[in-house]
Amino acid sequence: MASYKFLLLSLVLSSFNHLFCYSKLDEDRTLGYLDDISSYDMTAYPSYYGAVHGERGTIAYQPNRFVLERVARVARFGYSQKVVNVKDHGAKGDGTDDTEAFEEAWKEACSSSTSAVLVVPENKSYLLKPITFSGPCKSDVSLMIKGTIEASSDRSDWNGKNGRHWILFSGIQNLYVGGGGSINGNGKIWWQNSCKINKAPPCKDAPTAMTFYSCDKLTVENLNIKDSQQIHVSFDRSTNVEVSSLTITAPESSPNTDGIHVTNTKNIQITNCVIGTGDDCISIESGSQNLKATNIVCGPGHGISIGSLGDHGLEAQVSDVIVDTAQLKGTTNGARIKTWQTSAVEVSNVMYKNFKGTSASEVAINFDCSTTLPCHDIILQDIDLTGGDGNAATSSCNHVNWTKKGNVIPLPCAK
Repeated sequence: MASYKFLLLSLVLSSFNHLFCYSKLDEDRTLGYLDDISSYDMTAYPSYYGAVHGERGTIAYQPNRFVLERVARVARFGYSQKVVNVKDHGAKGDGTDDTEAFEEAWKEACSSSTSAVLVVPENKSYLLKPITFSGPCKSDVSLMIKGTIEASSDRSDWNGKNGRHWILFSGIQNLYVGGGGSINGNGKIWWQNSCKINKAPPCKDAPTAMTFYSCDKLTVENLNIKDSQQIHVSFDRSTNVEVSSLTITAPESSPNTDGIHVTNTKNIQITNCVIGTGDDCISIESGSQNLKATNIVCGPGHGISIGSLGDHGLEAQVSDVIVDTAQLKGTTNGARIKTWQTSAVEVSNVMYKNFKGTSASEVAINFDCSTTLPCHDIILQDIDLTGGDGNAATSSCNHVNWTKKGNVIPLPCAK
């Protein structure tokens, strides 16, 4: 008999427009280069804009503490950085393949005995086939993407290679990726061949645009990422991650195009991001711990999700997740926890607080938990939701023990 372990989840969710509180589903699967680092001026960079259903959300761009710590350290010691420009390694930015030039530029930057800045110049579009930036590096590396990086539209370029990655960063410490430029996954050809769109071919994985695997002390910020082949940005088996000021967009109809995907990652902060795609704005999967997401604008998409978890009866654990201050508009779901229908999945210690807005369906609060291990220690506090059709919203509960604090509309269902 298979041995199943418990799933423990802990999160606080605040200030949403439109959401489901919980559902168990069986679902398909920078800034410019600083020539004089000591003269850094935080006020010199523009605000970040992201369109959400015809409206514009404005999020001020501010470098995070990892960047400021690095800047302060360099200024304090008068430490000069090595500058590596991809054009000096033969990158043309004219639509021809620049993969080899980027690989050679990375080798130079990663092998530098002093801190290095790898620059992708502005006003150019650089075509890349699948590429891996591997560590460990001898010193800190900053990748400043000022121009555009575009994926090859030829799916055969992935033949014989890992079909789940386009741009992969692996085994790197103290990496900074930013610059205000764009990452274009050119995903249309992949979407057309997805089994969710075209039922004829078998289901196959498509590449994630940017994957950060086994990285520590990582900063990713101030980028426009669009039209990924599948997931836009994935953090896997990484620690001490700061993500901020990303604009992530793809058509609402694009399949499996999660905005930010987190798995087996600890200590991650996601702030000031605008995400509108064809799947979850943020998806959080097994092994993730101590995640905080703040000031998120989400929509279209499937909302903000923990899971799916526990597929094939495998152990899954997610804990210490906080989502604080988010706006969701035009999403199919709001805040949800998704588990596969196994017999021993435990969901506990969850607080839903300050939820306000309109539900996409009549049932605004939906708990559908395990008969063997009911959801417990669930707190509903200060919730005010209406139905999407103008009628009063309702709730649905199966096997859940909850506590109500303050005003909760719709009223929780019977225990």
